[in-house]
Amino acid sequence: MDAPLSHGIAQLSSDVRIHYGLGGEGEATALLIHGYPQNGWQWRHVVGPLAAAGFRVVVPDYRGAGRSSKPTAGYDKRTMAADLRALVREHLKIEGPLAVVGHDIGSMVAFAFALQFPDDVSHLSLCEAPLPGTRTYDEVVGKTRLAGDPLWHFSFHNAGDNLAEALTFGRERAYIDSFYDRLAFNPGAISLEDRARYAEAFASAGAMRAGFEVFRAFDKDAEDNRAALEARGRLRMPVLSLGGAHSVLAPGADEPMMKEVAEHATVRAIPAAGHWIAEENPEAVAEALVGFLRA
Repeated sequence: MDAPLSHGIAQLSSDVRIHYGLGGEGEATALLIHGYPQNGWQWRHVVGPLAAAGFRVVVPDYRGAGRSSKPTAGYDKRTMAADLRALVREHLKIEGPLAVVGHDIGSMVAFAFALQFPDDVSHLSLCEAPLPGTRTYDEVVGKTRLAGDPLWHFSFHNAGDNLAEALTFGRERAYIDSFYDRLAFNPGAISLEDRARYAEAFASAGAMRAGFEVFRAFDKDAEDNRAALEARGRLRMPVLSLGGAHSVLAPGADEPMMKEVAEHATVRAIPAAGHWIAEENPEAVAEALVGFLRA
């Protein structure tokens, strides 16, 4: 990380342990939730500016990723969000409102966190992910499948008979490298050393299976999100949507999606970046987050 972090493990239950990094000081807390196929390391260039701006920063590896445990179940995003709330409130004993920031799958977890625990969240930032249960998600997934299919892995991870596990066993590095190369504007922003770190984590027992389970829960996530929005209405806290200006996932989709889920949302493009905005242009991401969270 670009700023010193202390590391720890939170034992949340008999089969769930969450690894986290903690840094910075201040009354305001930012919870940074990584995406796939990554872990908390993806925020290494953003932690320093947030800490320098006066934020306490919590950087977990969510359930199934990095140095956290890989249980057989619980990969719906409500459960994953509840893990992180328990980490912050019960293990770390942090009080006060949280600024929750998610990227990719982490955005889905962050969204579930805000829907489930709205009183805990002062600010929410969602980066580079269509949200299951929205019209935009259905449209984006359908359209991209017909136009070059950058989301082909959504189907592959859901193939039956553990096909994804069988075909990627022993080939973890090649498989996850394909994500960095396909979805980046500047693939070199994720160095060979960074890729080796990610690959090592995904080569550990159960890690690839856990990563696939995150995707296999999307239908459940869609049901949960629709039910929460119907019961409580759109999110009321300030929301910032960040996306790479050169992202191949869903350019132009963020604004209508934010209107579906939030009453007060701002959409901002990160220049010189594809999908991996926190690594391709961390300066712009940090600047956007600091301005948003201070406001």
